[in-house]
Amino acid sequence: MNRLVTILGPTASGKTTLAAHLAARLGNAEIISADSRQVYRGMDIGTGKDLADYTIDGKGIPFHLIDICEAGEKYNLFRFQQDFHAAYDDILSRQRQPILCGGTGLYIESVLKGYKMEAVPENPALREQLKDHSLPQLKKILEEYKTLHNVTDLDTPKRAIRAIEIQVYYREHGTLERDFPAIDSLIVGISIDRDLRRRRISQRLRHRLEQEDMLGEVRRLLEHVPAEDLIYYGLEYKYLTLHVLGKLSYDEMVSQLEIAIHQFAKRQMTWFRGMERRGFTIHWLDGTLPLPEQVETVVRML
Repeated sequence: MNRLVTILGPTASGKTTLAAHLAARLGNAEIISADSRQVYRGMDIGTGKDLADYTIDGKGIPFHLIDICEAGEKYNLFRFQQDFHAAYDDILSRQRQPILCGGTGLYIESVLKGYKMEAVPENPALREQLKDHSLPQLKKILEEYKTLHNVTDLDTPKRAIRAIEIQVYYREHGTLERDFPAIDSLIVGISIDRDLRRRRISQRLRHRLEQEDMLGEVRRLLEHVPAEDLIYYGLEYKYLTLHVLGKLSYDEMVSQLEIAIHQFAKRQMTWFRGMERRGFTIHWLDGTLPLPEQVETVVRML
């Protein structure tokens, strides 16, 4: 077979669990992660790596692009494309089945369509010009650009400024040429009802805080990663860092973070619906089906 299988969906939809069980069912599959934050070592709980999910019946499922760089680095789309193709080509060279799994829509779309992305340099003059803008103001500026950009992760001014910097560069130098080959993939999306998704997100957040010590993870990271770098990563790392710094109470942190994750999941779904408008066929799978039934449904599609 060897045709790429892509499994996507919003946070807390069960993507990783399905991908791992599908890999086990196929017997010769390996998973390539398409998650913009799971690349960082030591950022495990907040990014939801759930590495235990990659062990099925005592057997490990090989995975790629997780824990490949240090926390504090700035991983980006350009690097992801290089790393994806290295992993993808390696898997195919061994006659094994690649499964792309994640929730970062831009990463997924860029490799399926074969977009050429360059390593965009910093623009000090632009950064100085934008440094006092609020996040809503920065997002409004970004909306003026019609080229492909991932808006799901823009929950800090620093990330929004970087996004604008990239768009300005591509406007001046040209963008979105095809360099890599487009990849034909079966795309399976996990669909869950909005209310169920919200319940899962809230339950998972509380479990990570109360049972998995996500706050301890952030404190350990802050011993060697500057606070502004953790805040840059957004969501859990932004709000827990602000709590550790004394800028948010515990209850404020939980409340604001919960709202932010719900908004993030909504933006993910908006991106996936946009992929459909841009010509991708996504086969939506009911996320409430029993896991074995989900797996067999995908196998039949293959």
